[in-house]
Amino acid sequence: MGLRKDIWRVGISNVPLDAIIEDGCVRADPVAWLPALKPFQFMADPFGFWKDDILYVFVETFDYRTRHGIIEVFLYDTGFRLLEQRVALSEPWHLSYPFVFEADGAIWMLPEAYHSGKLTLYRAQSFPDVWEPACVIDLGPDVAVDATPFYHDGLWWLFYTPASKPPKPVGELHLAFAEQLHGPWTRHPGNPVRLHSASTRPGGTPRVLRGQVMLPVQDCSWTYGGAIRPLWFEKLTPEHVVTHAGSRIKIPEDFSPYTEGMHTLSAAGAVTVFDVKRTELSAHGLSIELMRETRKILQKLC
Repeated sequence: MGLRKDIWRVGISNVPLDAIIEDGCVRADPVAWLPALKPFQFMADPFGFWKDDILYVFVETFDYRTRHGIIEVFLYDTGFRLLEQRVALSEPWHLSYPFVFEADGAIWMLPEAYHSGKLTLYRAQSFPDVWEPACVIDLGPDVAVDATPFYHDGLWWLFYTPASKPPKPVGELHLAFAEQLHGPWTRHPGNPVRLHSASTRPGGTPRVLRGQVMLPVQDCSWTYGGAIRPLWFEKLTPEHVVTHAGSRIKIPEDFSPYTEGMHTLSAAGAVTVFDVKRTELSAHGLSIELMRETRKILQKLC
């Protein structure tokens, strides 16, 4: 338990992800911000999807009182005017990182849900807010965190960090590959393909830039979600992986006080959605944690 809480805010930049990576910064203008939430709540992990000139921004919505995340979706027109807000997916377990993409004539969501003990791929039954489990991606003993799929050179690739308790002091990047989205998936023989807290946890949409696969990754070397870096794959085959990390993507001072971190940077056509954070120091925040822990103890006793 602690007094300081991460509070995340989601923005829409009218600049393509490729340009942000090349510039090395998110531009301060123009940015459309998603609505603010109540105290001790936040939205994070945004992924965007265009359909019929509507931008659907999927986010994790989190409340420190319950420590339970759900997936919501915000609908915007081409002028970035908010049209509607809906709950997209809710489960008994915590959900985050709603990676939404189109493949094989369907729209899919692969949210992070390691508290469920598995990685479930959902298919849109009625986009954007009715989803059905399509399959469980089997990664053997690994329970994936922030799993990020990407089709490249005739194979589906999955970038992920394996969950561990307690968390490992050094981050690990693992890969798996498959010929079909549903699998079967093969874990890369070189796993972990990268070891470094500054450049291993996936944090956005993979792209092919400069002839290389680029994956946005979190820099957690000094704080959780401290920054996003591009991770470049000089070689990506079922036998060999060679990577190097680029510099941190800068956050404009104009975003103040949300300048203490960024841990998702994802492409949605010609726009980019991202999250940035501030930290909140509050005795009330500690009281929330104490009440939550007391409730858990009482539930066990009953």
